[in-house]
Order: sequence, then structure tokens, then C-alpha cells
Amino acid sequence: MTANPFSAALSSANEEQFRPSAQGSASARVYSGIRSQIISLELQPYSNLVRTEIAESFAVSQSPIREAIHRLEQEGLVVSYPQSRTVVAKIDVDHARETQFLRVSIELEVARTLAGMAQPELLRPARRVLAMQKMAGDDQDINEFTALDRLFHQSLAEPAGVVSLYHLVSSRSGHIDRLRRLNLPDPGKIISVLQHHTEILDAIEAGDLTKTEDAVRRHLGGTLAAVPQIMEQYPHYF
Repeated sequence: MTANPFSAALSSANEEQFRPSAQGSASARVYSGIRSQIISLELQPYSNLVRTEIAESFAVSQSPIREAIHRLEQEGLVVSYPQSRTVVAKIDVDHARETQFLRVSIELEVARTLAGMAQPELLRPARRVLAMQKMAGDDQDINEFTALDRLFHQSLAEPAGVVSLYHLVSSRSGHIDRLRRLNLPDPGKIISVLQHHTEILDAIEAGDLTKTEDAVRRHLGGTLAAVPQIMEQYPHYF
């Protein structure tokens, strides 16, 4: 599907969290751009990252490219072979499970905190994002839907006062994010995500801690539960 300007701007805004400063830098721009292509599956596992092509595409020298690739290597998103080439890494399911463990821990605490605060107005940004996400789902716009999904969870972390922890988890979520991207086109997955988001907000607003925790666990556990089917359908990603 052809990306629209709103979706592109939204994705760009989401990628800002991975930049070390407001202005960014040449290496941060390359890192952010390549990372986005990997997460969106535009760059698939074993795709060769040709440094001369990257330099031309981003109008940078070799030094920022080396720095960007080093950051991507640290995340496990690319693999470099000395004096040879750099390729996109396959999806590491163990890494995805580890990151998901951290994410569930943080998001459960975020939801509990908001439910205990009993301030429904704090959920307004998340409800606005959810309304936009429903429209993206109706249009089957996966790029926009994914960007809004990240924004939804960020909009809960902010009033809970832990947005820096959200960014920490996001910065190491490359593998689980690719799993989610492969899972989204499955029949009923988009509807399921929207339903879970609605249930989370409704439970938080009602101040029901049990329902809140159940809704968060059910939502965040869906992709990992589908790993066997995802691996069978897309074996070349693993």
C-alpha cells in the first residue's frame, strides 16, 4: 500500500525517540532511517546494506554510517562480516521474548498506576489515538496503524510519568516489533488489537485493577503466542 503523508510524518515522529538530540546528527539520521526500514520489513533478513548506496541515499560520509551500523549491531538488527559485508539480521525470538518480559512488567505498572489515579481525563490522548487507529485499520494501512500503536502506548506512559522507560523498551524492541509486523496482516489481528486497546482504557477508567491487568496481559501476549504460526508462514525471517 502506498504510504500517505500523514503516515510518513507519524512514523518520522515516532522515530525521533531514537535520536540522541533534538537536532539529531548524521549518524542518528542514518540509524533512524535504516532501523525504520528494518522494522517495517522493507529490509528483510539477509538484505545487504551497501555502504556506498547508504552514503548516497542519506548524503553522508562513511563515518556516520559506521556509527549507525554499530548501533544497529548492538540491537542485534544487523550483522557485519569483517572486510566483507553487513546484512540485516534474522528475527531473534529469544531476544523478542526477553524484551516482551520487560515490556509487560512496565506496562502492567503503567496501567495499575493510571487505574489508581482515577483521572479519566488523562486517557483522552490515548482515546484520540485509538480513534485514529481505528480509521487506519479500516483502511488496512499497516504503516499508519503500527505508528499509531506505538503512540497509543506512549500516551499511557506519559501521564504515568514513565515515558523514559517506554523509550528504553522501544529502543530494544526491534525483534518483537518485526514479529508484530508479520502478525498484523493475519485475519482478525487488527480488530483484536483495537478491541484490546479499548478494553485496557475502559478497565483503567473504571478503576478495576483485575480487569486492567487481564486486558494488558491478553493484549501483549498475542504476538508471542502466535510465533509458531508466524515462523511456519514466514520461515525466511528466522
